[in-house]
Amino acid sequence: MSTKTNKILVTGGAGNVGSALVEKLLTNPLNYVVIVDNLSTGYLSKLPGENSGNWKLIKADVNNFNDISAVMLSYNFDYVFHFAAVVGVTRTQENPIDVLNDIEGIKNILNLSKNSSVKHVYYSSSSEVYGEPVELPQNEYRTPLNSRVPYAVVKNVGESFFRSYWQAFRLPYTIFRFFNTYGPNQSIDFVVAKFLAAALKNQDISIYGDGSQTRTFTYVDDTVEVCNKIFEEKLLINDVINIGNDELMTIKDLANLTIRLTNSKSKIIYLPPLKEGDMTRRQPDNTKMREILNKKLISIEEGINRMKNDQRFLNSIDL
Repeated sequence: MSTKTNKILVTGGAGNVGSALVEKLLTNPLNYVVIVDNLSTGYLSKLPGENSGNWKLIKADVNNFNDISAVMLSYNFDYVFHFAAVVGVTRTQENPIDVLNDIEGIKNILNLSKNSSVKHVYYSSSSEVYGEPVELPQNEYRTPLNSRVPYAVVKNVGESFFRSYWQAFRLPYTIFRFFNTYGPNQSIDFVVAKFLAAALKNQDISIYGDGSQTRTFTYVDDTVEVCNKIFEEKLLINDVINIGNDELMTIKDLANLTIRLTNSKSKIIYLPPLKEGDMTRRQPDNTKMREILNKKLISIEEGINRMKNDQRFLNSIDL
């Protein structure tokens, strides 16, 4: 059994999924993790405790070649998880140029990895690439990638870059298409955290449109467990996987469930629908994920109960 240390770069490692992945990677004492984040949407509070050891934070912008090249040339990484991106429907709609600039970060990571010590790159893509679904559940190979929203276009272009660098330079990759992932480190501009924060404060819960949009919700522990197993067991090399729960729920039902689980006095108010980016339906074909985890996924009820009792989330909303 090898005792060599794995030097791992996680970009966007101070975000919701990135920080949870870092914690999961650190459960293996052979992993040394360098987190690169510009802290535009990530937070220091999401990072592992000081006693976790085996990790380092470098504040840097992946989209700036000088920033990221200085890091990568210093550490000779074995593996890279590229999770840095502008995220969130509202944020990405309001900052489309920032979203498009994320293509530079993708190119920087790949160009610095292709002729270096990096053995494998992992890319954080998104269910947004599917756009409005033409079939449910959405399959990795059958469902067309047809969204024109800048965020989805960038993720689709990113996937093409990773596939192309394998074809041209033999740089192995794995693409994670994340569906809605929630957890105690989620920013409150995302739906589960937003509803839960409002409910715990007995404030109105706002829904865009009539709330009939359907979504699936994946607790972050399931998300990072499958990512880590793919990494540890060297699965899905040069392949793509949907990562998400497949149990459908309407946004209105999510609001009502959140109110019930928190015994809240919150009331639901309805706002005009978003102009774009708020797909009416989304559901992954998660056959691969279920086979890898070989267990029942965490339900939305259990996930909300975990989150409302997690001090990290309560601290983030000043409760």
